[in-house]
Amino acid sequence: MNSGIGDHGGRVNGGTADTVGGRQVDGGPVAYIDARALIGCRHRLHLDATHPQLLTGVVEDAGVRQRREAAGEHRRRVRDALIAADPQSWIVIDPVLRAGERAEQTLRACVAGTHHIWGALLPQEPETGRRGGAEILLRDRDRGGYIPIIVVNHKVSDPRKPEPADFHPTTSDPYHWDPQPDPHHKLRQQPRDTQRLAHLYRMLQRHGLASPALVGGVIGYQFGRAEEAPRPESSPSERPNPRGHGRRRPSRPVVGVGRYDPDRILVHDLGPVLADYDLRYADRIAVVRNELPTTPSKVPECRQCPWWQRGAEGAPSCEGWLVDHHDVSLVAPGSRADVLRGHGVHTIDDLAAWAGDGPDDWQHGPFEEAVVTARAWLAGAPLVRRADRVWVRRADVEVDVDLESYQEFGAYLWGTLLDGVYRPFVTWDPLPTEDEGRSFAEFWTWLMTVRAEAVAAGKTFAAYCYSRTAEDKWLYESARRFAGRPGVPTVEQVRAFVDGPQWVDMFQAVSEQFICPNGKGLKKIAPVAGFSWRDPEAGGEASMSWYRKAVGYDAEPDLSQRTRLFEYNEDDVRATMVLREWMNPRVPAEHSADREVPGLADFRAAGV
Repeated sequence: MNSGIGDHGGRVNGGTADTVGGRQVDGGPVAYIDARALIGCRHRLHLDATHPQLLTGVVEDAGVRQRREAAGEHRRRVRDALIAADPQSWIVIDPVLRAGERAEQTLRACVAGTHHIWGALLPQEPETGRRGGAEILLRDRDRGGYIPIIVVNHKVSDPRKPEPADFHPTTSDPYHWDPQPDPHHKLRQQPRDTQRLAHLYRMLQRHGLASPALVGGVIGYQFGRAEEAPRPESSPSERPNPRGHGRRRPSRPVVGVGRYDPDRILVHDLGPVLADYDLRYADRIAVVRNELPTTPSKVPECRQCPWWQRGAEGAPSCEGWLVDHHDVSLVAPGSRADVLRGHGVHTIDDLAAWAGDGPDDWQHGPFEEAVVTARAWLAGAPLVRRADRVWVRRADVEVDVDLESYQEFGAYLWGTLLDGVYRPFVTWDPLPTEDEGRSFAEFWTWLMTVRAEAVAAGKTFAAYCYSRTAEDKWLYESARRFAGRPGVPTVEQVRAFVDGPQWVDMFQAVSEQFICPNGKGLKKIAPVAGFSWRDPEAGGEASMSWYRKAVGYDAEPDLSQRTRLFEYNEDDVRATMVLREWMNPRVPAEHSADREVPGLADFRAAGV
């Protein structure tokens, strides 16, 4: 769902190299940017603006598309719940209207003093280049003007036990604006949200519509979903469905495990944000107008950027340019590269040649490891041993575990590997579904049975995963959501297991044992140990698309995609098994990390 607000499509509209000062020059279109342009890669912003024709026909990344669709569904749920509670106070701007008509309707609703406006779109500003809108404009009845409230599909706060603190976030009931310090919430820093609110404030200010309160609000992912720490007065209601069926419209906030849980609005003070926003906006609009130069730099966004492997009019791709220039961001991406460039380190060679103590403002782990990473990259070494002997916990009975989930709707597949035999525990009922509780209970019961039998036989036991964050999350979530069902453990039982020595994270083992110049993901590390996946497209983002087809979200279920998901999941658990044996073989072997991976001492001397 595009709520008609202009902040969910492309970053640039009509930007070309011959736009200056936001005005048409030689017939060129005016450059506009929305708040999305304020966060992320400056170079991508430049390429999007100056070479839009090269992106024609580029297929949108599947993961990006799925997150966009999930965000649209989330906004629909929020809209339906809020409007149902007080329909007379709302005006909804029709998203199918042309942008100019939506902007006119928004301004008319503001002039009329409408209390709530959903899907508000503000007029584009040719002079400044601003464009954008808010899911909600809330009338400030006390001071006049409007407060922008945005609806996002990520978490903006976490629950916490009330305790004394110097700072408590400000929140408001979503059905009754009454901002108060909230000791039950812990703030999650989300610069993209505060920058967007500042952007909207400046646009409202331009039309004399900004509230003097100088605040904005965010409704996050928690709205309509179960909290980890629901409040005592909560009562249950119906779970949301990702396909849009069976939604209820509560007339008051209700909370429950897996139920419709209207989240508090997180209220941001925009005063401290505006100066940074103004500087950032001035920089980004100058980039779009081709008034400031940009160069590639590796950031997390590169993983899904069409320019990573695509050049512009004879120029190399971003990846090609970075490799050709030995750019330091290849081994120190994101903010690490910014710190290094501030000390005159622009290339991997510069970093490899560093001698002495690290920079005072380096806050990314031991600086020596950054230097070793650069030297290893120049030498073509995918890994560097931290110690003389590589070690990972082994046991007599070993189970490898990997789960597959769909967005935030649940975990549909728990895959296991024991003695070379792959066993999946799955539900193919489209998530969310009660049958997920059945498959989870079967998985947990089987795992605990294997453990109990090992102990009874006087054997040691260990279960392995790779990067336990997802597994831990869904173990806890499943125990909470399906509490009381046969075979489902309590939260305390889950905690005792994941906090104990029998739950082994291979990602942590890799991080402790190796320096990884090319990254620590399983798809990066397992091939070094000799493992390869059957499906060349295997990956978390791709599996989301396969799952939609497998359960028939959009058409009849495609059974071939179920097979594909089973094979992908099986390969993941086999990869952790192969990696573990390579790191710490039961019988000494030539094919092992100790024999094949260089150590720190090989790279500690200056040069390679």
